[in-house]
Amino acid sequence: MQQAFSHIDTWIFDLDNTLYPPKAALFDQIETLMVRYMTETLAIDTKTANALRRDYWVKYGTTLAGLMKHYAIEPEDFMQKVHDINLDHLESDEQLQNHIADLPGRKIIYTNGSRGHAERVCAARGISDAFDEIYGVEDANYIPKPRADAFEMVFEKAKVNSKTSAFFEDEARNLEIPKTWGVTTVHIGAHDDAHYIDFRDTDLSVFLSRLHHTGFRA
Repeated sequence: MQQAFSHIDTWIFDLDNTLYPPKAALFDQIETLMVRYMTETLAIDTKTANALRRDYWVKYGTTLAGLMKHYAIEPEDFMQKVHDINLDHLESDEQLQNHIADLPGRKIIYTNGSRGHAERVCAARGISDAFDEIYGVEDANYIPKPRADAFEMVFEKAKVNSKTSAFFEDEARNLEIPKTWGVTTVHIGAHDDAHYIDFRDTDLSVFLSRLHHTGFRA
């Protein structure tokens, strides 16, 4: 692992459950709004809507992708409504802000959520100034991670060199494609033994603290 990050000049971060802890439970709110949207728009009951929400996430990467495929749902309206959540309980994290800002090179967010959602969350966390660019699912024409064509579109727009990039993500499956392209992958979350994960930790700030402490040598 020695000097494992010494070549990195682009640091890519997922947003949800990566740049804030899962205990913040933002996705609980988002999932509730997704189910409400589906019951109202598709005229189905809550149980059916919740089952579809989960099924589409598994099959297509996001619930939205499934709704667009099967029901031609208009994505902008969906994204605006399901991200209308309360962030008042989200805590500012100056330490995380500093850990990210002090990384050498560009710092990018790439989320399956919207750019607007990412901007609101980062503002609430007090970490907005740490990042150079934000890319949302709209930047991949609403095609979500883990699809290769989603990564291709965003990496091209961001001018990412895969071989000098590191990607931090809580959804392990979203790291598989980047790894095949030479990206250094870091899973933030419960332990996963997937072969395409290079490093893992349950806490992003703790991992970055170790990284800074070792001078990008582990």
